[in-house]
Amino acid sequence: MFQKIVKSLAYILVSLLATTAGAKQYPTKAITLIVPFASTGPSDTTARILAQFMSFSLKQKIVIENISGTGGTIGAARAAQSAPDGYTLFVHHIGHATAPAFYPELSYDPIKDFEPIGLINDGAQTFVSRADFPAKDFEEFVAYIKANKGKVSMANAGTGSASHLCGLLFQEAIQTEVATVQFSGTGPAMRDLLSGRIDVMCDQTTNTTPHIKSGKIKAYAVTTPKRIGILPDVPTADEAGLPNFEISVWHALYAPKGTPKPIIDQLTKALQAALQNNILKLRYADLGAEAVSQDRATPEALRAHLQSEIDRWGPIIRKAGVYAN
Repeated sequence: MFQKIVKSLAYILVSLLATTAGAKQYPTKAITLIVPFASTGPSDTTARILAQFMSFSLKQKIVIENISGTGGTIGAARAAQSAPDGYTLFVHHIGHATAPAFYPELSYDPIKDFEPIGLINDGAQTFVSRADFPAKDFEEFVAYIKANKGKVSMANAGTGSASHLCGLLFQEAIQTEVATVQFSGTGPAMRDLLSGRIDVMCDQTTNTTPHIKSGKIKAYAVTTPKRIGILPDVPTADEAGLPNFEISVWHALYAPKGTPKPIIDQLTKALQAALQNNILKLRYADLGAEAVSQDRATPEALRAHLQSEIDRWGPIIRKAGVYAN
């Protein structure tokens, strides 16, 4: 209780100081951007690209701090406990919305303990298989899995990963159990798919596209509402016969709760300016992701989207009975 009172007083003090000094003076030093995953991964790459372009508007360097572990919750907890002064920001993906269901004793609240700044991008996932999997298209892919209930092995990168979420939603959609095999990351999972030890997987285009283009694995569908530029011949799941199936690996930008509104407004403007840059758009497109439109890069849009994703995934995860240790 005492710590909460102290933190509340700190919020009030920071707000008063920001009002007195004026938000125009922000920022006067480098900003730390926490990424709750290891470097070189999709979230880290997303954050580094964004940091480069936001720094142009803010006229200050943005330094990436990778704090990985426990499905991104360690980094998120660190961000939530940081000073609400605009000098610590936080990037996370869809896992920020699923964490409450996977981690019942979560030490922070994804909504109450953060100030939303705006959405960043949406990334596709792809349904893929080993090269010699019998199915020729997505319709046959689904039919084969249904006909071999529990026998087809489906890899994922661990509890709470994007590939894990896609697998849960897929099984719910086709009302058929798949033999799930968890790995420590997308790298080991892909290695086993390439070697034929695993049958199928649903994973981010960042990981699958090179192998699809080389013919080492088969691609059946993408999980976004429309086809993506780097895989123009791969249909959407909806087009291929699984109506309304959609899961994008979105990323978003946050600040600790209590960060003054003038600072949030300035960060939102910097985010929007970055996302309108054509070079940034091309760099995200190369990853199979799309920078969001300006109306989605706002605190209001992110707050609504985050709540809708929590509401969407909570029942699916609880029904599956999957909890992180």
